[in-house]
Amino acid sequence: MSSLSNDGRMQAEEDMERVLWSPTDIEKRVVELGASISHDFSHSLPLIVIAVATGAFMFAADLVRKISLPISIEFIRVQSYGNRTESSGVAVISTELQIDIIDKHVLVIEDIIDTGTTLSRLVSYLKEKGAASVSVCALLDKVLRRKIPLQLPPGSRFYRGFECPDDFVVGYGMDFAEEYRNLPYIGLLKPAKYSAVSD
Repeated sequence: MSSLSNDGRMQAEEDMERVLWSPTDIEKRVVELGASISHDFSHSLPLIVIAVATGAFMFAADLVRKISLPISIEFIRVQSYGNRTESSGVAVISTELQIDIIDKHVLVIEDIIDTGTTLSRLVSYLKEKGAASVSVCALLDKVLRRKIPLQLPPGSRFYRGFECPDDFVVGYGMDFAEEYRNLPYIGLLKPAKYSAVSD
């Protein structure tokens, strides 16, 4: 159940062009992803899950509860958006890992892959830290926006929740200017809500 008040929910719904994935759609896909990950990594333990803050927090919380394996969990910040609707093209890791990943299998949980800049920087960082493999589970994948191809180390895997249209989406952890994160669905934000900031 959403924590939004009735007034807040109504305002958020008015700000949406349309809902792309409902809570039911998301839950079903998370269960499927959790089952795949549990199967694929059953002989590759220990597994370190690294969730990208802040956008992936809701997805990560739901996904790890569907992974039926012993795991360790860490959060990391990699920023490239700020209050913009497009990636700045520069990904900055603003928090260092507090967990040892040398010779361990790592699963990165991302909310969305856009140009690939953020993920490329993060994968390189984790390889430099000594990870045995760096797999990725992204809730949304904007294939049409890709500028840097997804290149994972040998033995790594890629999991995708949904292929996302080339539009600005919010909800289920994802924001615009720190708003809409607590929506239980993923929706397309009306351009009028962000055009003034983007110009």
